[in-house]
Amino acid sequence: MFNSLTPQIALQEVPGEVSLLFSITGCDVGCKGCHSVELWDANYGEPLTQDRYLAYLEQYLDFVSCIVFFGGEWQPGSLIPCLALARSMNFKTCLYTGRERVAAEIVAHLDYLKTGEFKQQLGGLASPGSNQKFYDLNRKQIINYKFIRE
Repeated sequence: MFNSLTPQIALQEVPGEVSLLFSITGCDVGCKGCHSVELWDANYGEPLTQDRYLAYLEQYLDFVSCIVFFGGEWQPGSLIPCLALARSMNFKTCLYTGRERVAAEIVAHLDYLKTGEFKQQLGGLASPGSNQKFYDLNRKQIINYKFIRE
């Protein structure tokens, strides 16, 4: 089981979706310039028990369309059941990771995937020169262009 901060509703992390974000603690990527360094501490936040997670999904069932995990891929035994439960309730799923690759058994439970560590000199997804990639896995497309504002 991993720890999570209290989830938040967001409109920008997944284009076209209203998302419920779970920030998972214990990130070991350690991107220079990270805007969420508190997530590096695995003891930060509260345990995301199955009961607690299910209660959040039920609470937001009529309000959000996508469940997003910021991290958690380092504990596939905890992440995969969360993704599977969300999909069984007809939510789309997304993972934001600083890694370049994610295990196939995790990807099998995702609709969207953001990869790549944050590199300040290249910028995030809204930067045309970003090293980060945002995938629509169902359409098999990289959709970074949806984040870039003219």
